Amino acid sequence: MLYYFGKVNNFIIFVVMAKLTLDEIRDRFESAKEFNEIFDAFEQAIEQRIDDIELYRLLFWNSALKAEELSLFGEKLAKEFPHISYDVYMWLASVFEVMHSVYDNYELALQYYKKASAAKPNSLAPYLDAADCYEHDLKIPPIHLLIEFLKQGTCLVDEPMPIYEKLAYLYEISGNDEMSKFFKRKLEEGDTPPADQPPE
Repeated sequence: MLYYFGKVNNFIIFVVMAKLTLDEIRDRFESAKEFNEIFDAFEQAIEQRIDDIELYRLLFWNSALKAEELSLFGEKLAKEFPHISYDVYMWLASVFEVMHSVYDNYELALQYYKKASAAKPNSLAPYLDAADCYEHDLKIPPIHLLIEFLKQGTCLVDEPMPIYEKLAYLYEISGNDEMSKFFKRKLEEGDTPPADQPPE
């Protein structure tokens, strides 16, 4: 593997980088602190066509990486391996929720839950996890954005009842009793299609 290094006295210099083993890539993802070192390992993992989500989980939990660096890795990974994009987005969302919430107010977490739901529209997990990340005391992420996301999910998942429950709760804590009661009623009705529409 050749990497361009520079030019000395009009001679172009290339450096031969040894191919990293899977264990070496894993070690760098888990414990390396320098971005360039992690980036090189990531590039090699992509080049070697490694699509093991468990390996990339170590990368996502590396505390040396900033939010924008994690996003860079995640977006590239999802593009290279679309078949694991759902898992990539779900892991990124959970990492942003836990590690970076102080800096981004959960907005990146919600963003990646939305990406996960786009990758697998009938999955309940992105909607339920997004609802659970709401911090009532801090009012983050914005509750209206969460509600909008969950309402979209009710039309896409096979079993919307758990989402109705979350919506009833979110509307209740936001002070919208009418909508809270509407979704509680939908819960009580079960699988029977309701005759009424949500109040405006």
